[in-house]
Amino acid sequence: MITIKAPAKINLALDTLYKRKDNYHEVEMIMTTVDLADYITVTPLEKNEIVIKSNEFTMPLNEKNLAYQAAQLFKQHFNIDKGVEIYIKKRIPVAAGLAGGSSNAAATLKALKELWKVDCTIDELAELGAQLGSDVPFCVYGGTAIATGRGEIIQPIPSPPKCWVILIKPRIGVSTKEIYEALDANQVEHLDIEGMLKCIDNKDYQGICDRLGNSLEEVTLERYPVVAEIKNKLVQFGADAVLMSGSGPTVFALVRKEYKLRRIINSINGCFREHEVHAVRLIG
Repeated sequence: MITIKAPAKINLALDTLYKRKDNYHEVEMIMTTVDLADYITVTPLEKNEIVIKSNEFTMPLNEKNLAYQAAQLFKQHFNIDKGVEIYIKKRIPVAAGLAGGSSNAAATLKALKELWKVDCTIDELAELGAQLGSDVPFCVYGGTAIATGRGEIIQPIPSPPKCWVILIKPRIGVSTKEIYEALDANQVEHLDIEGMLKCIDNKDYQGICDRLGNSLEEVTLERYPVVAEIKNKLVQFGADAVLMSGSGPTVFALVRKEYKLRRIINSINGCFREHEVHAVRLIG
């Protein structure tokens, strides 16, 4: 039995450059991990099958689950004729823009490498993960990175300065495919990625806050007004910076001072009782 931590990610910057001939969008993203995580436990089975179990029943527990697909791909790629049970202890909200499914898939690949003692590198696992989804390679590496291509080309960068992250996930799910299909890449106002990289390198917290950006945000806000409402309230409550993560609907706020964090959380609890709220650390 092997257990692997599968942390969530947020996008400090997400820029869509253009639509490619393969219908994916060319992107340039800066992603980092936060201390909100699922836990993936893999246990060998005598029968050659893949079984998915979880404490969360709103996600598929079959071949539609990315962890299942990761195990299936791993077995095929390395010619493994063995069975496995995958238990997903879920804490990351589902369909939230936090790469929960991708992180589960990445953790499954890493756990199966250990369980079946397969001789492969982390780079090989990331290449394998790219077949499952654009965020999976980043989740294999973790930390902080700039992602290019359709998101699968990963270049690690230094971690940003530590701070608190408030995550608010409304009781809706958002389809990444839907948001990208509605995006007009020609109308996107591009981000200062180079400036963000310099601020991260210099541990310039205020500079990072000033350069947060997400080119998918406008599309999601138009379709889901509750996301705009959450953003506006967090700004009103005094967060240092506020942005939607990924395709949404989760909104995150950066806060450096703990007294301010407590004040904002109290205000949030008074306003958003129906939403899922987490206060975590930026771990990068």
